Amino acid sequence: MKALPSFLLILLVTAAPTGGQESQGGARLTLQAALDLADKQNLDLAAARQRRFVSRAGVQIAKERPNPTFGFTALRDTPHEGWFFDQPLELGGKRGHRINVAQQEGGVTDVEISTVARQVRRSAREAFYRLAFARAESERLAQVVKLAERLKQIAQQRFEAGAVPQLEVVQAEVEVSRAQADLEVARQEEKVALSQFNALLNEPAATAWELAGGLEDPPPAWSVEELVQRAYRANAELQHLAQEEKVEESRRGLLKAERIPNLDLQYGLDFNSPPDFRVGPRGQLSLTLPIFSRNQGEIAQSLASQRVLEAETTARKRAVAGMVEEAYFDWNAQQTQAGIYRQTLVPAVRKLEGMAEESYRAGKATILVVLDAQRNVQDVERTYQQGLLALQSAFASLEEAVGAPLDQK
Repeated sequence: MKALPSFLLILLVTAAPTGGQESQGGARLTLQAALDLADKQNLDLAAARQRRFVSRAGVQIAKERPNPTFGFTALRDTPHEGWFFDQPLELGGKRGHRINVAQQEGGVTDVEISTVARQVRRSAREAFYRLAFARAESERLAQVVKLAERLKQIAQQRFEAGAVPQLEVVQAEVEVSRAQADLEVARQEEKVALSQFNALLNEPAATAWELAGGLEDPPPAWSVEELVQRAYRANAELQHLAQEEKVEESRRGLLKAERIPNLDLQYGLDFNSPPDFRVGPRGQLSLTLPIFSRNQGEIAQSLASQRVLEAETTARKRAVAGMVEEAYFDWNAQQTQAGIYRQTLVPAVRKLEGMAEESYRAGKATILVVLDAQRNVQDVERTYQQGLLALQSAFASLEEAVGAPLDQK
């Protein structure tokens, strides 16, 4: 009975997962989770969002009212002393127009922040799939090492049977060494891709991730017409121009309001003016007459700037449509290439490699035939993986050109 608790303790310790086993797999991370994490933690985006506080401070500045001025006089003439307050009063809604200008300028800041957010989203998407590509390359090269080792065993068996010279064994050994070297380089490149991905997410460089998804993730179906119309509404450059038009319009409203002069109100008391009075009130009203300057030049300049922005918007719309169409057709071409490799080339070269290996095992082909078939498989599979990475990169470029997420319709 005394041995039972000790047995249970050993069983629990053995069954408990170790910290090393947990860290090896890493946390599971989907593409959407990676994009959300970048949106929350990326340092460039966090720095850009700090500009909002500058914009808010600008609105607070625009809300300020003119301060009164206090004056005191002491003269030899009468009245000998006096004090007064001078208070400017803004008329014509200048303060409201000034606040509107500051708010519209804050809208430009928001558009610029959104532009940075889209750039970070694209970088996060590309970094996610670069890491997936690096891991796929490591897995592919690990299979290449296994194939090379299997070919070496076949060559050794045939040499021992006296069917082939020792040269073929040496050739197989060289191929194994080459495959192992390529695998080691790929694993180092995987570490580089992981470090870059973690830097973008503002995570520790050694943070391990289990990527949920890969290079063959199917993209959503979009038509070029849908994407162009969506780009007209969401493209960053078009949004920036539209917001600049709003800013210019609000400035023109402020310029028109400034045509109405401010009222300068002065009030106070005079002292010691014998024999007329000892204490007496004083007051004064003044305003600037808008006779010569009524902001005519400034308003004309604002209208000209408005027309320039409208022309730039028209030109930019056509450029955005062309940019979206170019990105769409590039993405479509990458999809076509990936489909051809997936359905035709990759299965064909794998079948050819298997036939070459069986022929060599049966003594109907030389080792050079097998090595050539294996290299063909490696070239085609690597080109296929690179094509998948290019496909995901083309989709990221298309999404940035449109200016809106395209993962779901």
